[in-house]
Amino acid sequence: MSNKSIITVAVAALAFTLGAKAQTNFQTFYDFGSDRGHVTTTLEGFYGDKWGNTFFFVDYDYNSKNDNDKVYAPSGTYFEIARCLNFWQNTKLAPFSFHVEYNGGAYNGYTINNAFLFGVDWFLHSNDFKNTLNLKALYKTINYNDGKNLDGSKMKSEVPLQFTAVWGMQDLFGVKGLRFSGFADFWWEDHSVCPYVSDKSKGYRDWTKVETAHFVFLSEPQLWY
Repeated sequence: MSNKSIITVAVAALAFTLGAKAQTNFQTFYDFGSDRGHVTTTLEGFYGDKWGNTFFFVDYDYNSKNDNDKVYAPSGTYFEIARCLNFWQNTKLAPFSFHVEYNGGAYNGYTINNAFLFGVDWFLHSNDFKNTLNLKALYKTINYNDGKNLDGSKMKSEVPLQFTAVWGMQDLFGVKGLRFSGFADFWWEDHSVCPYVSDKSKGYRDWTKVETAHFVFLSEPQLWY
């Protein structure tokens, strides 16, 4: 996804637990921010089995507004699905998995082009599994569709890699039910950025100051109770 800073407050969450190794949940958030101020819904699932695990999520942003500033349709969607392959769960190499992933999406005015990722995942946890951490190093190939940067050069990834951390901390500070979780991604990708302006007619962007950026950092920490 494009680089952005998001503070989200969960206003509703519905979870269906199918056992210790399977979970599907639906979340509704309100996204704060000078250029945001809209609802996002997320459907996500995690399913473990004897060969590893599968994770997916689908985001929808609801930010297509009419002249009266009323939302009339979703403004974009993003999809991600990943599979960790682990055929050696009962050995000393159990924390290590092979990781394969696809992601892509579309938003008003631009696309999140197809990307395929391949690499390794290392799983760390406390003895009671209340605190977990996944560290991933992934080769990332993005379909730029012959896109061009502002200077006319061909868009590319200067380094075709992504580094990801995913964490979960249950009963934070000894408070039963308080959970701190989230992820952080860093990868190289040519894309355009421009500063925010408080002018809806310009799409809340000062397009006279657009620049080419070459990497993305994205993180979404969440606090649940």
